[in-house]
Amino acid sequence: MDVRSMVKGYREDMLDKLGKLVAVKSEEGTPTADAPFGEGPKKALTTALDMLEADGFRTVNLDNYAGYAEMGEGKELIGIVGHLDVVPAKKEDGWDTDPYTMTEKDGVLYGRGVSDDKGAVVASMIAMKVIRDMGIPVNKRIRLIMGTNEESGSRCLKHYVEKEGSVDYGFTPDGEFPGVFGEKGMIAAKYRSRKTGIRAIQGGTVRNAVCAKCTITVDKCSFSKKKLEDYLNNVPIDFELNETEEGTVITVNGVAAHASMPELGTNAISYLFMALKQAGYQDPFVDFYCSHFGLATDGSGCGADCSDEYGALTWNNGVISMKDGVIEGSIDIRFPVTMNAKQVVKLMTPNLSDEGGEIEVLNTVEPLFFSPDSPLVKSLVEAYRDVTGDMETQPMTMGGGTYAKGIDHTIAFGCAFPGRDYHIHNVNEFVEIDELLLQAEIYVAAIQKLLNI
Repeated sequence: MDVRSMVKGYREDMLDKLGKLVAVKSEEGTPTADAPFGEGPKKALTTALDMLEADGFRTVNLDNYAGYAEMGEGKELIGIVGHLDVVPAKKEDGWDTDPYTMTEKDGVLYGRGVSDDKGAVVASMIAMKVIRDMGIPVNKRIRLIMGTNEESGSRCLKHYVEKEGSVDYGFTPDGEFPGVFGEKGMIAAKYRSRKTGIRAIQGGTVRNAVCAKCTITVDKCSFSKKKLEDYLNNVPIDFELNETEEGTVITVNGVAAHASMPELGTNAISYLFMALKQAGYQDPFVDFYCSHFGLATDGSGCGADCSDEYGALTWNNGVISMKDGVIEGSIDIRFPVTMNAKQVVKLMTPNLSDEGGEIEVLNTVEPLFFSPDSPLVKSLVEAYRDVTGDMETQPMTMGGGTYAKGIDHTIAFGCAFPGRDYHIHNVNEFVEIDELLLQAEIYVAAIQKLLNI
């Protein structure tokens, strides 16, 4: 029996495993002594490890930070590094189904994590079973490593590396096919201001996603409602305007997207402030926001727009809130793979503050870059091409950050196929069942290639 037939034979097993994992609400929660990222991520990890142990693999739980299943023998180690945590999801955000009940419609699976990254983890489980059951010679150890904190800092992987070290060859199925040889650098920053007449504001859920909903309360009669409505009626968002005892409440609904591709979303925060500015609302912070950020996703308002041969800088304002009269918001910057953080911060430095607000750089992560001709990249790209026959799509760089930055000799490889938008970090996240099966087949080929390096 060939690999494709073997993979298809595990179809129901794959769906059963993925359904059980999706049912675990593995958003980051309150840490406890034995659950460093909350009960949800811990449960997802123990559930996955139980599955793999039941399938006959050696399993290890590293303090509920991360865990792994292993097969094979040898000094060299091949690592498949996936994550089981997810970004928050609520049905009222606009989901057509319960995000934590995997739902199949016409061969398509819906649910939080079916694509990012529980589906890819399950496809990797199936790939390991196929390799074992087909008796494919294994001269290295093969280890499926699963973390629980990738979406909010990757401390899980840091803990893993401290305990177990890195791998000799690895891939994380949390990017795109046919392979990602470079990942942009990252800068996390925040903006804040006391100089505002805004009464209340709340928008966004996580730093690394475009804000899809923002609600603000301002004084009544402090702007032209007609001008605000005229502006918002001519841009790609929905809005509501209500008068309350506290003031005028405006809610803007945009479109979420991953922070690495903010141009694919519609930022509710930005459109809200631009609308207030157009409506004549006089406020130092609104002026600051509109001049430093506006609707741009390239950092041009702060002088940070730059690019190299592999791509341009992106800028996303994901979350905004107000407490004790102080507005604070998050900034997520992804900068070109051949630059460094110091260069980008230097571009921004002249524009970090004015009388309406200030920007503070919190931390930086340097880019990841492999030569496209390296044995690791070439082997994985060949595996994808052998299985799919797609000789045209080229390996790439990307703005999203993956585990590859935290463990040596590893690149992102899958799980997204070229030209596909799986609504990752958005409502109605999905994956086609046939694509999950194809993923598993590609991962079998990839492991075989790495066994032969």
